[in-house]
Amino acid sequence: METMLFSPYTIRGVTIKNRIVMSPMCMYSCDTKDGKVRNWHKIHYPTRAVGQVGLIIVEATAVAAQGRISSRDLGIWSDEHVDGLRELASLVKEHGAKIGIQLAHAGRKSEVDGEIIAPSAIPFSEKTRTPKEMTKADIEETIQAFQNGARRAKEAGFDIIEIHGAHGYLINEFLSPLSNRRQDEYGGSPENRYRFLGEIIDAVREVWDGPLFVRISASDYHPEGLTVKDYIPYAKRMKEQGVDLIDVSSGAVVPANIHVYPGYQVPFAETIRREANIATGAVGLITSGLQAEEILRSGRADLVFLGRELLRNPYWPYDAAKELGTAISAPVQYERGWRF
Repeated sequence: METMLFSPYTIRGVTIKNRIVMSPMCMYSCDTKDGKVRNWHKIHYPTRAVGQVGLIIVEATAVAAQGRISSRDLGIWSDEHVDGLRELASLVKEHGAKIGIQLAHAGRKSEVDGEIIAPSAIPFSEKTRTPKEMTKADIEETIQAFQNGARRAKEAGFDIIEIHGAHGYLINEFLSPLSNRRQDEYGGSPENRYRFLGEIIDAVREVWDGPLFVRISASDYHPEGLTVKDYIPYAKRMKEQGVDLIDVSSGAVVPANIHVYPGYQVPFAETIRREANIATGAVGLITSGLQAEEILRSGRADLVFLGRELLRNPYWPYDAAKELGTAISAPVQYERGWRF
């Protein structure tokens, strides 16, 4: 049986062998606290490549030391990080998958020691620290850090870059009126709140000509926050700037009660794909092959991003193929185990 889930997908000359993507998920496994790749990463990610995931996106990787979520995050703020990332990329590609990296800055949600920064001096919650409002110099320095991260990602041999603009981290903080109360050209109107992300995209594109994704939070789940309709003009602007795909998540810019259920975020991806005419990735409690196939065949998204399901089962693609009645290749060492 021919399936969409196991059909190839090509972006800017990079062909992913199927539509299955491993979402970036923080591992907090850099026990040396220097941002460098450890043995955990060299086992964790290639295992999913052996499991036939088409694209693996490495966890949120900090473009600045102060921009880590935790002190155990991966980093790409120094040239010293490149060798480990290069080895990791090579290991994944050796097993037939493409590899991406998510460039990130935690902003006010950083839990590292020292000063934390954000568009405005507003804490995430009553239990978190109040960040310093970023100066123009801070903004310029951070944009440069994203560009430097993109350059290092290219040197390390990554196939795809994703900019993390979701989940209440720094870029998301600029986009949302709940966390951005600035009175200058980086705050106020929707256009001004987009400016920071727009300048990061332009800076990354100066050094990176490969596929570029942006992850967004399409709803703030707050009556005064952003909704998916607010992201349609943003998505159109991203496309004009050379973004190839929007990875559509939601929430986490402010504390909120979110009613979750299988596929709960898929309608956001569908809306942006339809209204902004840009490729999207669907995320959010996608657990079965039939569910993933329906999302793709219905034109709701172009790629399916799996997170927790691939933590539970690194070999999920084999189970999905069996469920859909199709055969996929396996490493010769595993063929006898996956012969239907």
